[in-house]
Amino acid sequence: MRALTAAAAGLAAALALVLTLTATGAPDGTTSPKPLLTTVPKHP
Repeated sequence: MRALTAAAAGLAAALALVLTLTATGAPDGTTSPKPLLTTVPKHP
């Protein structure tokens, strides 16, 4: 019975965390207009 109670408490905490993150929404900001340029190193 203790395991069931602990599992229910953990599930409730996880659900509360997900709902809190969903309610706050995505942070405001913009992406860089310049793409990230990467190069492949030359093989010896």
